[in-house]
Amino acid sequence: MAPELAGKTALITGSTSGIGRATADALVALGAHVIISGRDTDRGNTAVQEIRSTGGNADFLAADLGNPASVRELANTAHTISGGHIDILINNAGIYPFGPTADFTDDQFDAVYDVNVKAPFILSGVLAPKMAERGHGAIVNISTGLATRGLRGAALYGSSKAAVELLTKAWAAEFGPAGVRVNAVSPGAIATEGTAPLGTNLNDMIAGAPAERLGRPDEIASGVAFLVSDAARYIHGVILPVDGGDGAV
Repeated sequence: MAPELAGKTALITGSTSGIGRATADALVALGAHVIISGRDTDRGNTAVQEIRSTGGNADFLAADLGNPASVRELANTAHTISGGHIDILINNAGIYPFGPTADFTDDQFDAVYDVNVKAPFILSGVLAPKMAERGHGAIVNISTGLATRGLRGAALYGSSKAAVELLTKAWAAEFGPAGVRVNAVSPGAIATEGTAPLGTNLNDMIAGAPAERLGRPDEIASGVAFLVSDAARYIHGVILPVDGGDGAV
């Protein structure tokens, strides 16, 4: 029996490390061809080499998601090198500065919304209609529990991800009838290179959660893999918490 995602191509933003890289590994294990994307060419090429060394199929495309022209180029180039069929889009890349609302500059505000909201909007706007033309496809957006929780210092980041959750539901309604499923995964506190600078603040976020520990990138990747699989074929517009139960308390 062929692997479940054999013959399918997935574009994953922010996938040279952390949750994105773990997701790439998970989808490769299911037989997908993955297009890894990020700003760091060295890390991207290293990720591709590591995946290929295990028999997986991967390519790397550099992109600056804070630049709309670069985002459009990423979408169009990925479509081309995939042979005209991006079957799966994972909008994973994000930036998450924390701090008092009054301290953020206009440029910082724009940077967060450019990467966290506009980039997924452009990528989905280019690729979802192409999926719809073929009658199938899956998009998974990566959100956060802070999209629905008021936390001091998280106004800018949390609001950007709240926008992503609304886009998830709106796109599910827009593209679902044409066979394109759009869902999101909402991670809890996850130990990655990117969250390491948060230090003990990260551990504070899991206080009282049933799992009583930080999550791992591969655990988020498992949620993503489920949502793009046929096992989730009747699931549209869902925000799936993968947070150790943090949202339940």
